[in-house]
Amino acid sequence: MVSTLLPTLSLPVSRATAFLLGTPLKSFRSHHPLLRSFLASASSLSSPPTPRSLVTMASAAIPARRDLLMLGIETSCDDTAAAVVRGDGEILSQAIASQSDLLVKWGGVAPKMAEEAHALAIDQVVQKALDDANVSESDLSAVAVTIGPGLSLCLRVGVHKARKIAKVFHLPIVGVHHMEAHALVSRLVNKDLDYPFLALLISGGHNLLVLAQNLGEYVQLGTTIDDAIGEAYDKSARWLGLDIRKGGGPALEELALEGDPNSINFRVPMRQHKDCNFSYAGLKTQVRLAIESRNLCTDDIPISSATEEDRQLRANIAASFQRIAVLHLEDRCQRAVEWALKMEPSIKHFVIQISCCC
Repeated sequence: MVSTLLPTLSLPVSRATAFLLGTPLKSFRSHHPLLRSFLASASSLSSPPTPRSLVTMASAAIPARRDLLMLGIETSCDDTAAAVVRGDGEILSQAIASQSDLLVKWGGVAPKMAEEAHALAIDQVVQKALDDANVSESDLSAVAVTIGPGLSLCLRVGVHKARKIAKVFHLPIVGVHHMEAHALVSRLVNKDLDYPFLALLISGGHNLLVLAQNLGEYVQLGTTIDDAIGEAYDKSARWLGLDIRKGGGPALEELALEGDPNSINFRVPMRQHKDCNFSYAGLKTQVRLAIESRNLCTDDIPISSATEEDRQLRANIAASFQRIAVLHLEDRCQRAVEWALKMEPSIKHFVIQISCCC
């Protein structure tokens, strides 16, 4: 029932990833202590590990290295982002270019269009991050870049930029699994967050429940078996005719405030499954059927033009959907907490990281 999440900061998890980076596996491995030092130094362990902890990396005790300076590049989906961070966790700058207009135009993420938008924005975004941090490429210790999960066409843009900077300025490249980054970023801003901790990771395409035992040591308790909650929110928002330029999640949540969350008897997914996995495909189908059964013309009539009765029906669907979507999260999290406490009784923290969906 419990599977191991492969450590992803030591070297690419596959030769396909190594090919994407254009970096031989052997040389990439030589770079990983830098990132381990960087992340471990953001929050050193305040007490000795318990006998149950699996501490195998000396980097867990490395002191803060303020002189380390990392440029991070992220292009896994529909936002072009870059940031400059010191080794002690201080975030010097961050820059983002959104593709919200494209989301509205294409009704979601169109990989080829997203790739082109990344290509147009990446140079300006990276330069803004450097300028805002008052540093140049020659000041950097390394370049970190998202290598997955994500859209391959989009990932390629970020990796290409990282390789270009690394080549010109003779810097190591660090490939980052972006779901792992979601789990660890809390340690940059919460200095008291020590291992082990439980993390719920929510993004547009993935849901994960992970027990983080140490840097690079994780136990995956639950994952998405079909659609993630972000996908369900986005698709439901589009079906309801909402303005999704600021994201499907915020648009649906705003409409749900006007509705009755108990008006429609949607079923909570997977209650008969005694695990921690997530499934939102069935809930999406329930929303679509609810719209069709009420003869709502959401394709032709946006919410801004809906009648009062029509708007109330849509609000009821949104509120009912949101109630069940959150109940599914609660069910899985409750079981994950029980499992995590059995494996690591000393666990004290539950980290929730949400990106680009709600």
